[in-house]
Amino acid sequence: MPAGSKTDPPLAKAEPINNGSGIECTLSKFADNIKLCGVVNTLEGRDAIQRDLERWACENLMKFKKAKYKILHMGQYNPTPTPPG
Repeated sequence: MPAGSKTDPPLAKAEPINNGSGIECTLSKFADNIKLCGVVNTLEGRDAIQRDLERWACENLMKFKKAKYKILHMGQYNPTPTPPG
């Protein structure tokens, strides 16, 4: 099949994630870049989003490249998160 045909998977996609923790998240995929976005107000919520991302990667047989790993941390009184591993 030629590239760009109707049977090709979409290059970019965003979908809501039901993570079981009650946190509303969106998983965005563009080529080989994955983003999991959600809004939380507690450390437990932040940890839940991280667990969801790690579980999603494991279920899809993917690994994170530390060179491409970024955390966007917003908030005045929140501690700076440390990437896992």
